Amino acid sequence: MRLVDLSHVIENGMVTYRGLPAPHICDWLSREASKANYESGTEFQIGQITMVANTGTYIDTPFHRYADGEDLSQVGLERLVELPGLVVRATDRQAIDVDAFDGLDVAGKAVLVHTGWSRHWRTEAYYEGHPFLTEAAAERLVAGGARLVGIDSHNIDDTAGRTRPVHSTLLGAGVLIVEHMRGLEELPDGPFRFFAAPPKVKGFGTFPVRAFAAIDEG
Repeated sequence: MRLVDLSHVIENGMVTYRGLPAPHICDWLSREASKANYESGTEFQIGQITMVANTGTYIDTPFHRYADGEDLSQVGLERLVELPGLVVRATDRQAIDVDAFDGLDVAGKAVLVHTGWSRHWRTEAYYEGHPFLTEAAAERLVAGGARLVGIDSHNIDDTAGRTRPVHSTLLGAGVLIVEHMRGLEELPDGPFRFFAAPPKVKGFGTFPVRAFAAIDEG
């Protein structure tokens, strides 16, 4: 089995979504300070992070969009781990429409849309002119029974306007979203399993995940 990491590293001061604050990562208890609490030769570090939920590679649950939707604590593990994965190559367009999913069986799968946009991560180019799904594509994925949809772009919606039809359509149907992915070019066109489990936080609709794929090479 081969594991492919599909998540960005969360670093102090990095910007995921322009306009949202960057994470602040520091020691709450440094190794040096901890020495006063233990015998000689024993030391520990306890870290502290302050961040908004939409940081790094993160998952959206229905509560992100809808006040009565499921939050992180209410989404079952069966919707987050061991999902049959399907990668869709869409590196040649900005608006990814229904035709990108023609003939594909998406039922019960984590559908990961490979745009190649992650190459711009942590540059100004990442925020402008990014690839996105159309509302019709989102409706097709819902109708086909997709369980989760991921993308290696700045947003699954077109951020040029103020509407978010893809978030509204997918999350309204209980289809989870993972944004700001990376490494989708490393995935095979054949079968793999997908994992993206966040902490069980009550009252949160989004949170960073360590998204990865497991590929059976036996």
